Amino acid sequence: MPPVSVVICVYTEDRWGDILAAVASVREQSCPALETLLVVDHNPALLRRLAKAYGDDGAGARPVRVLANAGPRGLSAGRNTGVAASAGEVVAFLDDDAVAERDWLLHFAEGYADPRVMAVGGRTQPVWASRRRPAWFPEEFDWVVGCTYRGLPPGKVAVRNVLGGNASFRRSALEAAGGFAAGIGRDGHRLPLGCEETELCIRLTRALPGAVLLIDDRSVIHHRVPPVRERFRYFRTRAYAEGLSKALVARSVGAQEGLSSERRYTTRVLPAGVGRGVRDALLGRPGGAGRAGAIVAGVAAAAGGYALGTLRARRGGDRFAVAAVAPGTGREAVPGGAAAPEGAGA
Repeated sequence: MPPVSVVICVYTEDRWGDILAAVASVREQSCPALETLLVVDHNPALLRRLAKAYGDDGAGARPVRVLANAGPRGLSAGRNTGVAASAGEVVAFLDDDAVAERDWLLHFAEGYADPRVMAVGGRTQPVWASRRRPAWFPEEFDWVVGCTYRGLPPGKVAVRNVLGGNASFRRSALEAAGGFAAGIGRDGHRLPLGCEETELCIRLTRALPGAVLLIDDRSVIHHRVPPVRERFRYFRTRAYAEGLSKALVARSVGAQEGLSSERRYTTRVLPAGVGRGVRDALLGRPGGAGRAGAIVAGVAAAAGGYALGTLRARRGGDRFAVAAVAPGTGREAVPGGAAAPEGAGA
């Protein structure tokens, strides 16, 4: 089994209990992590509090290291900081509001027995604040709340990209790709942007022809969904933001690769979801009409975001730079001195 470092990016004390639970779930793995790195995104108070909580763990069997994001605010720079400071042959990422099942890392590590495998992702299940899925919320859109959605193939399968909150990469692959791109994904915009892992995975497979990326749905985490994300307003906003993000990805890597998986999703998975919703409505089952309507609204919002993002890209209004991971330094370097956007939140 390759040694695995786990990186958890954190940014707010509001998730203190979630952060402690995430770290505890890593410590309880059947395949122990080499280390856990908590990367704090420009929050000195949280940095001090976590350093105090885990300050005596450095010599432990499963140490927890606390460090500050060395780049601009945002999730991409935080992940790059964690990768650069880590020591494992494999680097795994866990969301700060999720807990991993006991064999999470075991199944990740098993995937790397094949030297062609450069990334392994897992299955993320929602933990709804209201204790049950809202009747109107379609499973096809669980990506809105950072979870595995209906339409992904089950089992252990090759994919174009893994989902960043529950994923692992070979260190050598991350270095070959150049790390996560600054200026895409969560970087302080009010909108909940994403797609940073999609863009990275496409660059990775370009840099390493023949690389295999897997999803193993036995690597399970449970992701908390707060009340605000159970509302239709967030659903619509997140779908719109995803469209903006997809436009950035398409600009970076081309629409052919940037939208290859999305074509099947929009032409097969979503129409089938609408059909099931309509059928359930006709049979008098609760939420059927709402789910069908939400799928249509989500597609419309994403399409609107993509159209606007594409227009901005053509005008040169949205740019981002790939942040090269500097191994062993805990810092990131942006080639050519390109400015990365400021923001808040991961």
